[in-house]
Amino acid sequence: MKDIKFEIQNNEFVKLLLESIGDGVFVLDTNGIIIAWNPAMEKITGYSYGEIKGKSCKVLNFNQCFNKDCPTGMKDCGILKFGKVEPAECLLNHKKGHAISVIKNARVIKNKENKIIGVVETVTDLTELKNARLKMEEATRRLGELNRLGGIIGKSQVMQNVFTFIKASAASDATILIQGESGTGKELVADAIHSIGERKDKLMITVNCSALSESLLESELFGHIKGAFTGADRDRIGRFEQADGGTIFLDEIGEITPYIQVKLLRVLQQKEIERVGESKKRIINIRIITATNKDLKSLVESGTFREDLYYRLKVFPIYLPPLRSRKEDIPLLVNHFIKINNEKSSIKAKGISKPALKAFMDYSWPGNIRELANAIEHAFVLCSNRQIDIADLPMEIREPDTISWPFEKEKLFYKKKPSRDIPLLTRKILIDLLHDSKWNKAEVARRVGLSRASIWKYMKKWDIPLQP
Repeated sequence: MKDIKFEIQNNEFVKLLLESIGDGVFVLDTNGIIIAWNPAMEKITGYSYGEIKGKSCKVLNFNQCFNKDCPTGMKDCGILKFGKVEPAECLLNHKKGHAISVIKNARVIKNKENKIIGVVETVTDLTELKNARLKMEEATRRLGELNRLGGIIGKSQVMQNVFTFIKASAASDATILIQGESGTGKELVADAIHSIGERKDKLMITVNCSALSESLLESELFGHIKGAFTGADRDRIGRFEQADGGTIFLDEIGEITPYIQVKLLRVLQQKEIERVGESKKRIINIRIITATNKDLKSLVESGTFREDLYYRLKVFPIYLPPLRSRKEDIPLLVNHFIKINNEKSSIKAKGISKPALKAFMDYSWPGNIRELANAIEHAFVLCSNRQIDIADLPMEIREPDTISWPFEKEKLFYKKKPSRDIPLLTRKILIDLLHDSKWNKAEVARRVGLSRASIWKYMKKWDIPLQP
């Protein structure tokens, strides 16, 4: 009767089968000698079949065989007695001397007479899985640190989903599209993704795509060479090159023109750029994160945004919910912003009253978290009894149904730039607002959606006195 070694070596189908299996497979005779060894085993262990054939499986030194280290011979192994080894995680020795984490499985081979003629063992390499697990654990740890520093706050289920997406993106270099209304914290999410990713030790460059004209944005992103246009008196490196090895965050991506869309698509496809005025291609290694408060799909349907670019950008989309959809997070956010204002203000608020918190919970928050932060800052200006009360809140929050705007006839106050949500002020409108707000700069800032510092800067620019 032909032995198992002869059968394997002379059966073409068996040889093809062993070669096609992705996991490592090897066969032993009843003396524990290796008689078959597939290519996957060569890759896992570093041993070629020519090096390993005729040797005992002891050379692999598995550390878990029937809950003990690999024995010296088959008689002590237990496989012949029990007929199988249940799948178990263990270590084997690589040819270069280091240990490899694997899952091992073994079964005896019997002939038609039910006699054991050999053993087949399978080995699954866990190296990649282990590395992915370590990356996820590291991302989780870093995200926890970020939360403790107040970067992102939320216990609601929708925010837990966001955290899950952020953690998942850490082990990837996929292009991210962050979508959400103004004020939801899209830049914070971009910071978090970069901070817990593998590029965390490199630069993260932020570019607001709506703040510049097409030609200026092109030069800002791609750079230019001397003489490329009037005023280009020297070579200038662009933001893509500055971010090489790191991350670039393109905010308000829905505002870019068709020409910039074409150039960005080329960056995503080919990972290379050309400076303005130059034909030399420069290879870049960057991760691209984008954000928008617009519905890009609608822009695609209307023909103002390229469909191919849209699908390139949304490889890994993250949607940030508005604050009105995650109101259970409001108490956490209120406490967070109170703490921030306590640290930078001479006023030390101990908390917020129940009526004031209820007003916060009932409000719809069209400006989202940014509006909430401004509301707490507004309350700190008025707070006098060491606790934020309902009287300290902005008018539209404490009396949402009775608020009326005193400048309806001044439509310029609500006028918006084509690509930004920041209202335009004039000196006259600012003076009128100051008078109407009894010269309360925080109240004026809240009404126009700017910070108090911005109001002070406008007052200084236009020579408006700090007091009437």
